[in-house]
Amino acid sequence: MWVARRFLSSVSQRSQSGLFCHPKHGSLPELELRYLQCTCCWRSRVPIAGFETLNTTLSTASEPCKEDINGPLDACYTSEQRDTILQRLNNDSMSDLASVKLLRGRKSLNIVEYRTKNGPFKNLESVVNVPLLKHKSAVIVFNSILNPVKKERKVKIQLAKFIRPEVDRSWLEETNSIVSLVCGTNKIAWAHVDRGMTTLDWRQQECPNFLNGTYMASAYLNDVSAVVSLLPSADFYIIEKSAISVQNTSLFPIMAHMRAVEAMLFALLEPKYSAPESNIPPRVLNMMRTAVGRHFGLMVGESRTSGAQTVRLLMTESVTQKLPRINFPEELLVKYRNYFQMGSRRGGEELCDALLQAVCFYELLSESSS
Repeated sequence: MWVARRFLSSVSQRSQSGLFCHPKHGSLPELELRYLQCTCCWRSRVPIAGFETLNTTLSTASEPCKEDINGPLDACYTSEQRDTILQRLNNDSMSDLASVKLLRGRKSLNIVEYRTKNGPFKNLESVVNVPLLKHKSAVIVFNSILNPVKKERKVKIQLAKFIRPEVDRSWLEETNSIVSLVCGTNKIAWAHVDRGMTTLDWRQQECPNFLNGTYMASAYLNDVSAVVSLLPSADFYIIEKSAISVQNTSLFPIMAHMRAVEAMLFALLEPKYSAPESNIPPRVLNMMRTAVGRHFGLMVGESRTSGAQTVRLLMTESVTQKLPRINFPEELLVKYRNYFQMGSRRGGEELCDALLQAVCFYELLSESSS
């Protein structure tokens, strides 16, 4: 943070008492004072008069300058620099702002929403009113605008092999919670899991109109709407995408059923403002069923076996291990402790799949970020 800006013009002797002591013999040209200067604001300067002064000064100068931390942001920049920063913050689109350090994801959206609601930023100090942009973050953003890093580019998510549509990784990294949904032939199950790998909600809803006679759209809509009304709020809704082959004509009714429910969930859960041209990422995503099966070793050839045993193991680890893969509240452990036993007719496959899909999502996201 502190760098020497000027040096002694010439020094031929040095005594133990300090840098600026005059020699006992002979004469030297007048010594020129040197000082340290803060690289944050390039204003605060500390003269160095000797080793003792240097040690004392550095002990207090190791922290950022007070002007940069507590003073007004506008005072730390020249008028030209302020104009450059405000020009970009007031005119850049969300995708352009995302190229600035710290402005990927939610922060760039917050800037656009703030200036739309309150008008253009009139000074740098007003930027700290934007959610998620406090003083320290604002300084980093301003410096990034003034000194852009050419190598920095928007990084696309590395999860494209198993999740659609493709979403910028930064949005997923800021996720606080997801709802994982799995559709069955007569029910929909979901698991609400937060970023700390804690199960907040886990249940299923019977859908009596599924695969009942002709595929009446109104009947399907009633059942799917009833499920959506029970779902908790989350940053993303992850819907399982089955891998039913179109070449197996005997499974056409099941495939049509799955696609109809999937389409209705997308339509009911996706907000209207999330249009492609809005640069706001979709909050409803598809996740391949086979990818989850491979992650947990449940695939036999191209078919996926039951995940009940894996879920029982996860529930056991939740109470026996200090750092389990996923945590369960006590009430959920009590509710489902005997639900996934061998030969059980409770029909818990959708519950298993919904939970495993949520765990897989977070674990693969963590792997791709590391």
